[in-house]
Amino acid sequence: MDGSPIGLGDISAPGRLAGPEEGVTAQELGLATRNHGLPLEALRYEVTPPGLHYVLVHYDIPATDPDTWRLTVGGRTLRTLTLDLAALRARPAVTRRVTLECAGNGRAHLAPRPVSQPWLVEAVGTADWTGVPLAALLTEAGTAEEAVEAVFTGADHGVERGVEQDYRRSLPLTTAADPARDVLVAYEMNGAPLPPQHGSPLRLVVPGWYGMAHVKWLHDITLSATPYEGFQQSAAYRVRRAAAEPGEPVTLMAPRALMAPPGFPDFMSRTRVVRPGPVPLAGRAWSGHGPVVRVEVSEDGGAVWTDAELVRDPAHPWAWASWHTTWTATPGLRHLTVRATDAAGHTQPLAAPWNRGGFVNNLVQRVEVLCLPSPQAPTPTAATGPRPGP
Repeated sequence: MDGSPIGLGDISAPGRLAGPEEGVTAQELGLATRNHGLPLEALRYEVTPPGLHYVLVHYDIPATDPDTWRLTVGGRTLRTLTLDLAALRARPAVTRRVTLECAGNGRAHLAPRPVSQPWLVEAVGTADWTGVPLAALLTEAGTAEEAVEAVFTGADHGVERGVEQDYRRSLPLTTAADPARDVLVAYEMNGAPLPPQHGSPLRLVVPGWYGMAHVKWLHDITLSATPYEGFQQSAAYRVRRAAAEPGEPVTLMAPRALMAPPGFPDFMSRTRVVRPGPVPLAGRAWSGHGPVVRVEVSEDGGAVWTDAELVRDPAHPWAWASWHTTWTATPGLRHLTVRATDAAGHTQPLAAPWNRGGFVNNLVQRVEVLCLPSPQAPTPTAATGPRPGP
């Protein structure tokens, strides 16, 4: 140590792109061990078990005590609410099945690669969230005429790009206070109290939006008369191609279909192995812009497409739909591809939509599958003679 003063900027670097030959860094590997995606074989679950649901934690999982936890609703309201968990549970509750996806899902496939959490395609999960509708809490508090946004503060605290901060995000009041948007202050996941990594004891659930909006460890809701311009809103989670651009905010999830990989995998490459003949293919598809209306599958990397059968549950409009089809496998190396189209006309692209943060990359999923020839029965010889009959 030379005695020079050290500041936050010395330990918290600005965002950057990986060099042309740069592999995943030790820092990215550290993020990948803290955060985890959905094992794709778990797409068979309509509701994701909490331990398999994707997790992204920006800073630390805070130590929280449900017995002393308080949620404050204030700012540009007619009255301030201070509620403990018992008070929230005493209010009418609803349960919504909601698919959550990280805005950086697919980032690791980009070139050049934004240096951050190296997601492939597994940053997703679907759960049954139970809690109090946010619209009801805002109605109870009363909304001042000048209020335009609701700002949500979590208990996780850290440093990002040299800025010390609580994790904080906002929603337009037109979204936050709209009962039809089904925004929840949730205290249960799949019928049990929230696990620590999923926001215990309270979190926000914003159906249709990428995961950065679903503030965990929620303890404060403040209505403001001006748009919120904190770090997570104005610096992070913006789609920009150049660092100097203001960019567009990340909001609704783009359409995506995922396939539960068929057959069985090689340990390292994850290449799938199947035998010739009919092979069932299935998975899930979702979009924040509206229901998925079409899922297509290709066995040649996207040259020819066939429609899969899509099954939507109208009781759960915010959750992924299931899809299935049958593929006739023939020997050789195949590149299965799947894509979704939603009711708003958005279709997954065949080329990745690049931006500096690696956000909203809904490139089609490609699954490499090796179809082996069927095993041959041994030919009888004079030494062995014919096989005995039954």
